[in-house]
Amino acid sequence: MAVSSSRQVTKNRRSGSNNNSWISKQARGILPPVVALLIALAIWQLLCLPGSEGLPGPIQVIQGAWDPFIINPFFDNGGNSKGLALQVWASLQRVFIGFSLSAIIGVGFGILIGSNKLVYRSLDPMFQILRTIPPLAWLPIALAALKDNGLAAIFVIFITAVWPILINTTVGVQQIPQDYINVKRVLKLSNKAYFFKILLPASLPYIFTGLRIGIGLSWLAIVAAEMLRSDVGIGFFIWESYNNAYLDRIILALIYVGIVGFLLDRSIAFIATKIVAEDPK
Repeated sequence: MAVSSSRQVTKNRRSGSNNNSWISKQARGILPPVVALLIALAIWQLLCLPGSEGLPGPIQVIQGAWDPFIINPFFDNGGNSKGLALQVWASLQRVFIGFSLSAIIGVGFGILIGSNKLVYRSLDPMFQILRTIPPLAWLPIALAALKDNGLAAIFVIFITAVWPILINTTVGVQQIPQDYINVKRVLKLSNKAYFFKILLPASLPYIFTGLRIGIGLSWLAIVAAEMLRSDVGIGFFIWESYNNAYLDRIILALIYVGIVGFLLDRSIAFIATKIVAEDPK
């Protein structure tokens, strides 16, 4: 009985030690950014004291945008009078469509170009020229061709995100070790088996790097496109707030933009950790 009791005590101590270690680890990860954020807010508030001209401080932002934009982000009064959550949702729908198209086409063409040297030599110069064109420069062309603000915004997202995805996928395919290609020849693997067993697993790290860059650029592009030509969305909300001199609403919207962009990036990174195996090299 004494031995059993001693073992139980030891087990409880180890469990308590593990719990304390986990709490300590979480605290070390959370406390530094929280402290940094509080310091930044304090400096911001000191630089923008109540009654001063220019940008509002955090207290003024909360006071000015509290009702309804903070306490009720899902309100809908019809037309374009919507809460920030609904504005973000409208933008996210466009991003999802445009980014999905860019992922499909970028990965598909990237694999084709990376696998064929002749195709690579033929298309790479043209792609290198097109990718340097600023995204918003495509907006007039998209509006003229598609005759719709929403579709034009989706096209701008697509043309913005497709290049990093395509280029990273191409590089990933080209970086497959020659030994892997030799294995295909020795084992006489079919093209299907080679694609799923060798090419795709070896290229996935590069593909997901392109996807992470692409999703970030997509979010940047939609905000800019909506500021120019849209009737709903977070970019439209920012521009309308500027036209009406609601700086507190603009700052609140920028916080939303930053948080959503962070979550989009982390979502792709999380998916990558679940799919991408260790570097096959």
